[in-house]
Amino acid sequence: MALIQKIKTWIALGAFLSLTWVFIRGAQPPLSNFLLEFIFGLAICLPLAYLFRNFFSQSILIKSIITSSPYMLLFILIFLRDMVTANIDVARRILNPNLPIKPAVITVPLRVKKPFSITTIANSVTLTPGTLTLDYVEESNSLLIHTIDENNAKSTLKTIRIWEEYALNIFHELPTKTPIVEIFLSSVRGGNND
Repeated sequence: MALIQKIKTWIALGAFLSLTWVFIRGAQPPLSNFLLEFIFGLAICLPLAYLFRNFFSQSILIKSIITSSPYMLLFILIFLRDMVTANIDVARRILNPNLPIKPAVITVPLRVKKPFSITTIANSVTLTPGTLTLDYVEESNSLLIHTIDENNAKSTLKTIRIWEEYALNIFHELPTKTPIVEIFLSSVRGGNND
């Protein structure tokens, strides 16, 4: 029996969107609720993914999905932590008028080059309170980012570097060969010392 090595991209995307649907809907135990939501998600997401199949490559290697999974999971966890931290920081600035608000626009050169990688980083910046992606400059492969406090520019840059480390591995782009444990520990410590 031959092992399946590739899967149609639209099928993988439909399944991923169906899982996302389950988490958005907040399926509660028992397991049957989870399965019902997943099947309902498949009924909606598979046709949508099929409809937009021409926007993606025809197939994807199953091995690449498996090797990307730990990086995806950790990226989501680290991103959620960074988002909560940023929410608290912005709330503190709103409640305490003595805290500085010195808006600035910074340019962040990127190591990632694939459109999905760039979009992931740009959207992650925008979803994090206190920062906003203004533009992508193709010539220099960099993002223009508005930040709430120019004194936090270094911190913002370190956070983006950590996200890039994950994106490089998730999208199989210039793999950094940095062990996942090292990337995770750097994320937990709050950045590498570039």
